Amino acid sequence: MNRFLALLPLVGCLFLSGCGDDPADGKECESSGYVCSSIAEALECRQGQWRAIPCRGALGCREADNAIRCDTSANRAGDNCGTSAEGRGLCRVDGLAVLECRLGVLVEVEACRTCTETETQVICQP
Repeated sequence: MNRFLALLPLVGCLFLSGCGDDPADGKECESSGYVCSSIAEALECRQGQWRAIPCRGALGCREADNAIRCDTSANRAGDNCGTSAEGRGLCRVDGLAVLECRLGVLVEVEACRTCTETETQVICQP
């Protein structure tokens, strides 16, 4: 009986999803959502696989208000972007172009003389 009780936590751990298995870019996952893998990177569970998303902005990756926040304000064309950012734009760091999340990747979509952002829109002055 004592041996059974000693093995119970180990057996329980084997049946729990992800027990002792840290998420990492390219590893399989079963749900959807995000985790911070470091201050500079978030991971999104997308189509059954963890996918790295850079958080190059000054605020990096952090948990706030029971949600994962990834500061993508300094991200570049070619960087991965999350499902929640699909179709959304942001100004390139130098303010001379608009980037948009398309099919999970940031793409430069428009050159600007100046690019500015408000809470709801990106404004590109040609």
